[in-house]
Amino acid sequence: MPIELTPVKRNRLILLVLWFVFYSSFTLLTPPLLDDADSVHAEVAREMLVRHDWTTLYANGIRYLEKAPLLYWSMATSFKVFGVGTAAARIPLALTVLALVFALEAFARRAFSNVEQANTGPRAGLYAGLILLSSFGIFIFTRITIPDAMVCLWQTLAIFCFWVTEQEKQPSRLPCFGFAVCCALNVLTKGLIGIVFPVGIIAAYLILTRGVRGAIARILRCHPFTSAAIFFAIAAPWHILIGLANPTQGDPGSITFHNGHWIVPQPTNGNVHGWTWFYFVNEHLLRYLNLRVPRDYDTVPLLLFWGLILIWLMPWSAFLFHSLTQIEARAALAASPLLSQWNWLQRKLNPDSHEVSLTPQERTLLLLGIWAALPLLFFSFSTRQEYYVLPSLPALVLLIASWLTSEVDEAESFSVPDRKVKAGQRIALVLLMFGSVIALAALFFIMKTQPPDPNTDLASLLQQNPGEYALSFGHFLDLNGKAMGAFRTPLGMTAFFLFGGTLAAFLLRRSYRPHLGNLWLAGGAFGFLLAAHLGLQIFSPVLTSKQLADAIAPQLKPDDLLIIHGEYEAGSTLGFYLQRNDIHIFEGRSSNLWYGSFFPDAPRIFENEASLNLQWTGPQRVFLWQDVSQPLPKLRGRSYLVLQSGGKELLSNRPFLFQ
Repeated sequence: MPIELTPVKRNRLILLVLWFVFYSSFTLLTPPLLDDADSVHAEVAREMLVRHDWTTLYANGIRYLEKAPLLYWSMATSFKVFGVGTAAARIPLALTVLALVFALEAFARRAFSNVEQANTGPRAGLYAGLILLSSFGIFIFTRITIPDAMVCLWQTLAIFCFWVTEQEKQPSRLPCFGFAVCCALNVLTKGLIGIVFPVGIIAAYLILTRGVRGAIARILRCHPFTSAAIFFAIAAPWHILIGLANPTQGDPGSITFHNGHWIVPQPTNGNVHGWTWFYFVNEHLLRYLNLRVPRDYDTVPLLLFWGLILIWLMPWSAFLFHSLTQIEARAALAASPLLSQWNWLQRKLNPDSHEVSLTPQERTLLLLGIWAALPLLFFSFSTRQEYYVLPSLPALVLLIASWLTSEVDEAESFSVPDRKVKAGQRIALVLLMFGSVIALAALFFIMKTQPPDPNTDLASLLQQNPGEYALSFGHFLDLNGKAMGAFRTPLGMTAFFLFGGTLAAFLLRRSYRPHLGNLWLAGGAFGFLLAAHLGLQIFSPVLTSKQLADAIAPQLKPDDLLIIHGEYEAGSTLGFYLQRNDIHIFEGRSSNLWYGSFFPDAPRIFENEASLNLQWTGPQRVFLWQDVSQPLPKLRGRSYLVLQSGGKELLSNRPFLFQ
């Protein structure tokens, strides 16, 4: 007999299959890990196993003190189980996305259920999962091994636990303890924002809805002391151990204020602050104030930072503004005990002086609105990277899922006036126009460009903009019309899926079938993710040095010396794929290796021109990695080109014959 699935189980099965296809199959294997953060983080995890040290992080044999450990613990565990490799490095983030999908599905299903329409809750859960899995931001930022998707997971679970307590007059212990556990894991994932964000969101919500006294009273009913003990029991041990393992060395100096400017002390050999100062002061406080040392990062302009939300939630961001209108901000302010004494404000908020209160669903939407706003406001006053908006995305996903669900309910009930149905039709028209423009642009590049010759190095077609490389995707600004010929297939896929998905969504909404329209729009979005992944794979030789590592791996001997000309991050895939944590650096004592290199026991891996030539003319075989745009160092003796690929080249002081 066929197995009958409930709507909830069916939806979860659909989400599981989509997750497997897009996050846990071919995307685990291709493209290879990229230079910079992607492979640096994987190498840190690999060195955990090599050094048998799960407390202090190391990159290329040097202390790497700026990050919390949970991502690296998870990758190291994956390496131990599956072996060191590309897929094993990506498995933890893939599982993170799966857990986040199910968390959002459960949150939306429970928060937006309707007793009058049994399928409302399951449908909201399905939408939340589909939006998350098909959103461009979540997909693209899990192609890189950075911890921000984990931050989304722990924050979602923490807020979900709090929401569960709000449905109870006397909060039960389990969700309160769950909140503490999630906050602790978040601190171990990304530092202090792991506790600042969820506590700040909940404090703002409680104070707004209950006033200061009411908020304190509610917190005291949520088992705060036991929850705090659980939080510290999980979060504190690593912080204590790593602080003891990495004390201050010598006399590094103190921060001073001179002539209207803060002066941050620079480390010198043997005089360096320990982990506690570097992690809490430098990596948290000074980074927020844009005073961090070293200054090896850029910041996204504020308007672009906010505008990127529309890109990361594409195509669902078209529904974002209508979704935000669900939040009864005016009613929340009018009903707030905090503002009840401000008569002039109450007259503006509630001119008719009628009693104002929020329904449970309106309170949920208010909580989600505060959740979405706080991380964005927090980083608006700090340095910013493109992915710093991610902690707000789960809340926005839930808001969009709520609006889409209510639109479908309105269409299926044939209620009048059908404002949301009409709004959905207008949004679908805008999406169709957007999809048409993108499709025409893609077709233009297809017709106006020619595919490059099979052996053409993509890097030779690019126009380099090194000033933008401090941003996460700065290298993609190198693309120009000549290089677009290499992307004809993903451009064709983009044209087909974006136009087809938006056209189907428009036609189905016009015929008052928005649910099917949403499913077709999701299909188009998933098709676009395939195109984006293929584009990333085509572009990857410019972003990774794995092809150079593969060239020398069969003949590489333990006593061969590897040298990177420039920052370690520029060729960091060499370390991971060749499993070497002893790479030497020429003209690149900076970025991730800079601070740890001043500890007295740091390996002596930094070369100058004299020492480089001494190595080059010595008995060892030496491989020198460098960007082809860099001038070749003045090397004594002969040099032999091993391979040139992706705008990078590998030279040797000995003839190299490929096997």
